[in-house]
Amino acid sequence: MTLKNLLQLLTLAALWGGSFLFMRIAAPVIGPAILIELRLLLAALFLLAVAVLLKRHLQLRQHWKHYCILGGFNSALPFLLFAYAAQTLSASLLSILNATAPIWGTLLVALRYKKPVSLKVFAGLIAGISGVALLVGFDPAVLAADSWVVIGAALGAAFSYGIATCYAQGKSAIEPFANAHGSMWAASLLLLPLLPFFPTQASSDPEIIGSVLLLGIVCTGIAYLLYFRLIAEIGAPSALTVVYIVPVFGVLWGHLLLDEPIGWHTITGGLTILTGVVLVTGFNPLSLWRNRGASYV
Repeated sequence: MTLKNLLQLLTLAALWGGSFLFMRIAAPVIGPAILIELRLLLAALFLLAVAVLLKRHLQLRQHWKHYCILGGFNSALPFLLFAYAAQTLSASLLSILNATAPIWGTLLVALRYKKPVSLKVFAGLIAGISGVALLVGFDPAVLAADSWVVIGAALGAAFSYGIATCYAQGKSAIEPFANAHGSMWAASLLLLPLLPFFPTQASSDPEIIGSVLLLGIVCTGIAYLLYFRLIAEIGAPSALTVVYIVPVFGVLWGHLLLDEPIGWHTITGGLTILTGVVLVTGFNPLSLWRNRGASYV
């Protein structure tokens, strides 16, 4: 991994960390469903413009079912659940709960392929659960009567990412850019029937409009392009390490821009969850240095 790749990785983490900030700003005002529908449409239109420029084709006849499954579990459902939770939970907490996604993904893959769960993986799962308990049990802002509902929604979003990861195993025949582009259109269509069931409110507030635009175009469309470029340059395993950095920026943006407090439980719970992720996935930061000279396609 070169210095350029490292800077790209940090930029991607900053963008995805910012997505929780913008959801926290806009979701309580305009509603979670319309916010995510706009996010998906803006990202899809942006990626369409890039696809036209690069002459990339989706091959919808062959892959439309794949795009629908991937779009549903990797975008529509988790985005909606996070936006729902963002009406109550802080951007900091959302970004940390999002970091549990690799735990669910690894466990689901193990169950699907009937791989035995090692003691190390089991310890990582316990660490992840303990981290969530620390975050929730010592945060006065989420101890209301309905806190478990929104916490469950956020964890459900992370679990949905795990399902998408499990499904994506063995689907490498479709190029990453087509996956991103096709899944955005599929997700936006899948979400449309749900719009009447969620309260929606228009807003002319420049902060809300700016948050929606930045969430859709920058934190989703541009972020996806940067992510797939990283995959091409350093490989998927190294690119996926971004999940360890996103909570840092999620907490940072929430603290700097929304005055969200950083308590001892935030730091301790976040580190405990990340420890669980490391144990479950087997990620070793030293491997990035050892493989720094390797080339990936």
